[in-house]
Amino acid sequence: MPKMKSNSGAKKRFKLTGSGRLRRKKAYHSHILTKKSPKRKRHLRESTLVDAKDEKRMKRLLGI
Repeated sequence: MPKMKSNSGAKKRFKLTGSGRLRRKKAYHSHILTKKSPKRKRHLRESTLVDAKDEKRMKRLLGI
């Protein structure tokens, strides 16, 4: 049987951490930034971990 293809969009959006968790960027930081406060925009720059409930699905997309 051929190898499974990993999802190309997911490859660009998620990175694997050293402990095996998935790191992701936060949403709402690409446009319409004028009405958002500096504090809100600053917090959106930080990356975060994928929620444990979604991690299994995301790893399947990545072929991990």
